[in-house]
This record gives sequence, C-alpha cells and structure tokens, in this order.
Amino acid sequence: MYFPTAEPIDFATDDAALWLAYRHGDNKALGILAERYFTTLKRYGLKFMVDEAIVDDCIQDLFLDLWQNRHKINQTPSVKFYLLKSVRNSILEHLRYQQRFASDDSLPWDSGLPEQFNAESLLIEQETLDSLVQQINAQMATLPKREREALYLRYFENLSVTEIAAIMGVNRQSVSNFLQKALSRIRTKWLVTMTFILLFF
Repeated sequence: MYFPTAEPIDFATDDAALWLAYRHGDNKALGILAERYFTTLKRYGLKFMVDEAIVDDCIQDLFLDLWQNRHKINQTPSVKFYLLKSVRNSILEHLRYQQRFASDDSLPWDSGLPEQFNAESLLIEQETLDSLVQQINAQMATLPKREREALYLRYFENLSVTEIAAIMGVNRQSVSNFLQKALSRIRTKWLVTMTFILLFF
C-alpha cells in the first residue's frame, strides 16, 4: 500500500512477526501491516470529526515515520494498540495546531456507531438489532466525549482497559470509570445485568 514491492504479499503472517521483520528493514512487512490496519485506523480517526483527507494524511505520515525510524522502534506486544495510539496522537497534534480545542475533554467525537461492530459485546439480541442500534445511537449521543471514546475502543476495537488508558493518556481507574458510567447511562431493558460486563475491570 504505502511500500509497494514486487514480492507476493503474505497476509497470513502474524503481527508480531511482521513487526519484527519491519524493524529489521523489511518494507514488505510494514506494507502488509499498513494494508491490514488502514481501515481500522481510518474508522477510528474519523471518529474525531476531522476531514477524511486529514485522517488519510495522518495514517500515511505514521507509516512513513515508522519506516524512517525503524531502527529506533521497539517491539510491541500489540501492533494494533501501537498504531491506534499513534494515529490518535497525530490527530490531536493537528487539532491543537488548529486550536480547535483546549483540552481532551473538549475533543470532538462522533457518537455514531460503526457500520459493523461486535453486537455481542453489548449483549444485543440479534433479532432486535436494527431497532436497538437506533436506541444505542441515541444514547451514545448523550454521553460525554471521553466516555464515548472509551466505549468505542473497548467494544468496537476490543482493546483492554490498560491499552485504552495508554491511548487516552489516563489511568486504568479513569477508563474503568468512563466505561462504567457510560454503560450505566445506556442501560435499558434489553441490556442484562452490568456485573459480568464489567468483569474485565
């Protein structure tokens, strides 16, 4: 994608092996990671309500920076986490440069749900999915921005509380609080008891 190569691309290689190969100078490995995570990064970047072109630029700059600084980059336990955090930081730098917000609490955030998401994470009954998605969208729109982002990263990107804390620049307890408050706000009759939802805290 960003680093074309004449060699065939092997999408079956796992993230850890690709990351290691990239750090040792394999541009094909970084290209595979770019292809693998572009949609995820773009979907997340667009949640910050910036122009699509800006998100694309931030993603492309990220992979160019990764390639140029490959000898300084350490191995990471989660490539997805590393890339999401990096894109978030890039978009925040852009927004701060434009002076569009003063703090993370005033950060813009799209409250709409992705077109495809893990409905089971929110314990939604399949037969009532359409109407429930509408209800969730309405509830999500009323949440504070930080709670929306924490919910998105936990249930739509399947990140751990520790990873979310690192991405958002807060401690684990703050993330747990964001999630607990958000889930409490959107709890309705079709959402079963919150106790086992919060087992990961």
